[in-house]
Amino acid sequence: MRIHSLPTQLVNQIAAGEVVERPSSVVKELVENCFDAGASQVTIDIEQGGARLIKIRDNGCGIVKEDLPLALSRHATSKIASLKDLEQVVSMGFRGEALPSISSVARLTLISRISDADCAWKVNADGTEQNFDPQPDPHPQGTTVDVRDLFYNTPARRKFLKTEKTEFAHIETLIQRMALSRFDMGFTLTHNQKEILNLKPAATDAEQEQRIAGICGSAFIENSVKIDFAASGLQLTGWVGLPTFSRSQQDMQFFYVNGRLVRDKLVSHAVKQAYQDVLFHGRHPVFVLYLTLDPTLVDVNAHPAKLEVRFREGRLVHDFLFSALHRSLADLRPGNDNRPNVGWVSDSVTQQLESAPSPQRQPVLDANPNNVAWQNDSVTQHTKPHFDTKPTYRPPQQASLPLHVEEAIQAYASLYPKPEPMVQPTEPTQAEARPLGYAIAHLHNIYILSETPTGIILVDAHAAHERVTYERLKQQHQNGAVPSQPLLLPIKITVSVAEADLAEDEHEFFNTLGFELNRSGPETIVLRSIPVLLGNTDMEALVRDVLADLTEHGMSQRIQEKSNEILAKAACHGSVRAHRRLTVDEMNALLRDMEQTERIGQCNHGRPTWVELSTHDLDKFFLRGQ
Repeated sequence: MRIHSLPTQLVNQIAAGEVVERPSSVVKELVENCFDAGASQVTIDIEQGGARLIKIRDNGCGIVKEDLPLALSRHATSKIASLKDLEQVVSMGFRGEALPSISSVARLTLISRISDADCAWKVNADGTEQNFDPQPDPHPQGTTVDVRDLFYNTPARRKFLKTEKTEFAHIETLIQRMALSRFDMGFTLTHNQKEILNLKPAATDAEQEQRIAGICGSAFIENSVKIDFAASGLQLTGWVGLPTFSRSQQDMQFFYVNGRLVRDKLVSHAVKQAYQDVLFHGRHPVFVLYLTLDPTLVDVNAHPAKLEVRFREGRLVHDFLFSALHRSLADLRPGNDNRPNVGWVSDSVTQQLESAPSPQRQPVLDANPNNVAWQNDSVTQHTKPHFDTKPTYRPPQQASLPLHVEEAIQAYASLYPKPEPMVQPTEPTQAEARPLGYAIAHLHNIYILSETPTGIILVDAHAAHERVTYERLKQQHQNGAVPSQPLLLPIKITVSVAEADLAEDEHEFFNTLGFELNRSGPETIVLRSIPVLLGNTDMEALVRDVLADLTEHGMSQRIQEKSNEILAKAACHGSVRAHRRLTVDEMNALLRDMEQTERIGQCNHGRPTWVELSTHDLDKFFLRGQ
């Protein structure tokens, strides 16, 4: 067949296939236009899930009469004019295809009025870009886009629409997500003449938190921490949920780049790394985060529907996000002013306690690594812990990472001294008030009961001690040189040419982690030395995974993750065992150490370590003051 030009309407319908997937796609494009028009109020009217009607009104700047035909023409926009503008896009939309694409698969009416015009003007469009005849209309300042009978002329596309309830659910979720990106705007959403959402502009922090609570639930605000980090020209603000407040699905994760809601693998990877050893397995964190950076450092035109972005400095962004979130989670400790009063204890704790099933006790081993000094790969001594009148938890003297963790784990079990008889604790003075209070009992030889000026605290002794030990082992491992051992038989690994090049380029990276990795051919690398800590690991698989991470993300945490897994195992085996009776001094010493330990809210497996009941919560149990 001869080469020929396609009809205008068919070209628009092809473009619509990229932009208009379902009714919510139309809503997204049109509401983003409202953002760019400087509107402060947007009203969205939906009928039959958007299949029959999508009507969006705003009070923005409007469109002049002469530009209305252009607004319905392909590759026409007011938002960019040169390649320089394209490289630093600050608007929500600019492709110039949304309105003509929508009009090619629906019956579209556009009405708009600018501030100093005598009246508004209205045009109808069918996707042919012909016969535009603006007509006067009494519309107030702003713009209304009326989209009816979506996919009426493409029945094959219409068949793929889901039920009315499902399609509207997508629209409602979209509006909620967009409302979180623009607190300065009001949103009204109706479905079949019934008001579903009515969000007022939120100027103050309290009003913003109220909007978030209305969309994500009040429990999210109660169990989250507000963050604000800035470095290297990047700023991250928003709210991150406590590790103990997680979900089974990734349905409460909102990430915005310069006000644009996006999904990005690099961002997901950084968040996953930050929550690595504080989240219970199979659970997902919750967050509402806003990343602000120079528009020239991010490409927002990487996806037709602008759902994905491409960072020009991906590694910098990844490291910044990881550091900011990792630091926020590390700072969640007793007595820290950034820690919310909930997550550890909720205002609805009474209802939670009444409805919660009895917890299953976790089998653990008995040991105490804090009485061990490591010298030359073996345990040389252990002493009975000594406490001053004011309890303090003393770290081991001259402690360093064991070279054979397997031997260490076996040695841990016999190290803890026999329990001493319970003694009466001294009454602490006001000056000695501590965030976790002072121990008054050891319940069932598992839980430490502590009294504070504002209530009581329950601590899972094993879980808490496990986190304390784990953080100390990680610190020792990170602060010292990584012990390395040569392999008796070097391991030859066959990889692709690109992976071999990468291994050669990242030679120093592997060397700092205890690996000696050399290239011996176009598609061959040789592993000659490995970290002692990873002696029993499948090294070939680990190296391949690290190279895959470096290719995909530009960085890799797999070696550190594998090291942490072994350290976590050592910490678990080396922590005080459930049913092992603790003295009051030992309990108070653990409480003091918890107050100084990062991420103490969860053990290595993501389980909570402590919970607080305020005097107000206790009064509820006994109906005091009612």
